[in-house]
Amino acid sequence: MAAEGGGKEMNEIKTQFTTREGVYKLLTHSEYSRPNRVPFNSQGSNPVKVSFVNVNDQSGNGDRICFNVGRELYFYIYKGVRKAADLSKPIDKRIYKGTQPTCHDFNPLTATAESVSLLVGFSAGQVQLIDPIKKETSKLFNEERLIDKSRVTCVRWVPGSESLFLVAHSSGSMYLYNVENTCGTTAPHYQLLKQGENYAVHTCKSKSARNPLLRWTVGEGALNEFAFSPDGKFLACASQDGFLRVFGFDAAELHGTMKSYFGGLLCVCWSPDGRYIVAGGEDDLVTVWSFLDCRVIARGHGHKSWVSVVAFDHCTTSVEDGDLPAEFSGSDEDFHEQNHFSAGRDRANSSHSRLSKRNSTDSRPVSVTYRFGSVGQDTQLCLWDLTEDILFPHLPLSRTRTHTNVMSATSPPATGQTPTLSTTTGSGGTNGKDNLSNSSTSGNPTNSLPGTLPRSNSLPHSSNPANSIIDSAFIATSVSKFATLSLHDSRKERHEKDHKRNHSMGHISSKSSDKLNQLSSSKTAKADAAKTLGTTLCPRMEEVPLLEPLVCKKIAHERLTVLIFLEDCLVTACQEGFVCTWARPGKVGLLSSQNNPANSPSGTVV
Repeated sequence: MAAEGGGKEMNEIKTQFTTREGVYKLLTHSEYSRPNRVPFNSQGSNPVKVSFVNVNDQSGNGDRICFNVGRELYFYIYKGVRKAADLSKPIDKRIYKGTQPTCHDFNPLTATAESVSLLVGFSAGQVQLIDPIKKETSKLFNEERLIDKSRVTCVRWVPGSESLFLVAHSSGSMYLYNVENTCGTTAPHYQLLKQGENYAVHTCKSKSARNPLLRWTVGEGALNEFAFSPDGKFLACASQDGFLRVFGFDAAELHGTMKSYFGGLLCVCWSPDGRYIVAGGEDDLVTVWSFLDCRVIARGHGHKSWVSVVAFDHCTTSVEDGDLPAEFSGSDEDFHEQNHFSAGRDRANSSHSRLSKRNSTDSRPVSVTYRFGSVGQDTQLCLWDLTEDILFPHLPLSRTRTHTNVMSATSPPATGQTPTLSTTTGSGGTNGKDNLSNSSTSGNPTNSLPGTLPRSNSLPHSSNPANSIIDSAFIATSVSKFATLSLHDSRKERHEKDHKRNHSMGHISSKSSDKLNQLSSSKTAKADAAKTLGTTLCPRMEEVPLLEPLVCKKIAHERLTVLIFLEDCLVTACQEGFVCTWARPGKVGLLSSQNNPANSPSGTVV
């Protein structure tokens, strides 16, 4: 049975939680899922993902939602906090045979009430361009899997472009495509364009325009996620080798790197102003990295298992930067001579095209609060505040709070398989089949601290003996697992059992070759991790402030895979296939009182 707020039972599913803004409430009538509302058996399936787009509908109900569950892909009108979800009327539904959708992305520039461009990546490596409003399948990229045979891990439209998109694979490669170009009938041949530390960029050698335009090889192992900066000029990549790498996109220049405390990085996001990047992964931590200083400025500990999604809340984040002088303009090298694709790209007209840099000599107080959230395989939602006492520790604190610290940690992964692409649409979708088939090969206990702590719920490093005890305790309990990365077989088995209890199942691999990407099997990665610990790439735990979550609530029965902040609500999804809407404080009353109670889920999430 669900509990409201902070119930005493650890296994209770929370239906509301409180922050300084007020109470966030789960809207049970606004839950999206498969029409039968039956929990999906998630074993062997790729993570449930959600994409949104606004089609600028004059009726004021222009939001559209897309989500994948197993082999199925759904497209609905999203009513959010306004009206109950009607699952009996999907705009489009597609069922794929031989492969599964893994990720998707709408192009906001081309979206209208009559047409949307939706990219869908698949477990066997293909990428499909569809229009779920017109119920059309316009193009299939990497159809013969000549470009890359591994699972698509992330797909994004290039900001400001109607035709260019970027695709990442579990092979560790990224490819830049143009929707106007074909992929060719033979495997592409590449020519080195640029090379740097643990990355290389190649152009495709061809007499005529063809895809891919570029191939990026980044790090070792899978490239789990990438994210464009708000101004579209930079690209942050989270890889299975544990490195965050940030590139100037057009110039293909490496701007900076960061190493996880342990294991692979699974997710990454940018602050709305582009000043900070947050990454999460297999070390159960969220790590905050400064874009300007190229260094880790804080870590957050609240999850008991792998962190699967991180996201900034642009509505709650506030930066009063009247006292923030000096603009910083990132490298905007023109690269047109070497990149023939650049001419076709439209630059995003972003309000964040200039990243502001604070003058370190200015000692005037600044009011800064960055709110971000994270969800993990421990089924918990955490909200975090990053404030000026962490960002600018030399300034006087505006407010303080006393908090305690709780420590714990875990790790390991899992694999599976897939092949061929073939889709059937129905039940609100197109009649008939799209034959796209292909043959495929194959804790520390709570420690009370005297005095006060910054209002960002942090434990900054200081000479305070209590802080030293906490840091020492964390290092003592985790150094053999995190710092040395040398696990004996018996310990591996114990960690695997722990992670099963914490729903930590890892990303499902599409090929047996993905097994090579597991960090635990890489001796090189272990040696490299030991070298980086204690450096600017990966500071020790006692060397940077440790944030505690403002909110940490269990909100699902299965591992969480989605966290999206919208104006009126935040959206989460779990591997059972339930997409939940949480109304922001004061917004719950917008939901119509005439909602049909028959739409209420039968004991699934609440």
